[in-house]
Amino acid sequence: MNILGFDTSTRATSACLLRNDGEWFERSPTVERLLERPAHSAELLPAIDAVLAEAGVGWADVGVVAVGIGPGTFTGLRIGIATARALAIANGIEVRPVSSLAALAAGIDGLVRLPLVDARRGELFGALYEDGTELWEPFVATPEQLVERLREVPAKAVAAGDGTLGFPQLLEAAGVTVAPRGSPAHVVRALHVCTLATEVAGVPPEAVLPLYMRAPDATPKAP
Repeated sequence: MNILGFDTSTRATSACLLRNDGEWFERSPTVERLLERPAHSAELLPAIDAVLAEAGVGWADVGVVAVGIGPGTFTGLRIGIATARALAIANGIEVRPVSSLAALAAGIDGLVRLPLVDARRGELFGALYEDGTELWEPFVATPEQLVERLREVPAKAVAAGDGTLGFPQLLEAAGVTVAPRGSPAHVVRALHVCTLATEVAGVPPEAVLPLYMRAPDATPKAP
């Protein structure tokens, strides 16, 4: 089964086609892209077209659309999920929602993995995994709250993601190993979205919902 996967939970866009023979064709951003302005609406569809063309796979041969559902940026998640829904409906294929934090954790080299995504407002989205098992379900916390909670973790965690880039010294002082700043481990790779999707059940397009975890930054103006 050919799986198309993508993630737009951070400021960067990633897309991948995992072909049924095990080969993959991926558009994965650099770490620097995580610190730039998001451009998902301009980047996502061209990236999808590129990986399909490189893989030599047409829409008739795509069996699954896998999408990262966050947590992450509000606008990015809306674009990614709306795109997944539209592609699934237009091509008659199923959608498989994947945790963006689990996909980020899959790229971290360590037994205890701490994926962290910048939640803005001085907060982080995160989760904790040990050898693929979720120890902490997704949470939102300040770096200081996270450091306090890490006291209950006996093993040394390895952290990565754009949420670590602003607080490496604080995390390292708490005994966490932070991936080097230029490491690709900081990027949510669409390849990992695809591989995790092989263990996720498909759902109707309208049932794919973003994992926001808190209210949006923007609030309606009073009349």
